[in-house]
Amino acid sequence: MATTFDRPTRIERLDAATLRIVWGDGLNAVIPLEVLRRNCPCAYCKGEQVFGTAVLVPLVQFAPGMNELVALEPVGNYGVRAQWADGHDTGIYPWNLLRHIAENMTESDTSTRKNEQ
Repeated sequence: MATTFDRPTRIERLDAATLRIVWGDGLNAVIPLEVLRRNCPCAYCKGEQVFGTAVLVPLVQFAPGMNELVALEPVGNYGVRAQWADGHDTGIYPWNLLRHIAENMTESDTSTRKNEQ
């Protein structure tokens, strides 16, 4: 059974460089877009293995616009697809990955827990 923190209750842009994700249990995470892009889960960014053999080695390129978010588009009931200004759009961020990113933000990354304020 799903719990209140399985899905965000709100995702919003704070400014050109940050996203706020609010979860049902009160976690209120401010995530720099650079962190979101660095955690892109697609095979191009993370690499891919089939039966323990690497078939695609991760390729990290630095390009203008790579950390500029153009859009977030819902994908089913399980996540969002990010469109970046450099044209990259194959990363689908499932809710559990976004939650993991939010929970692992450090204080220097400005993550806060709303119910602790």
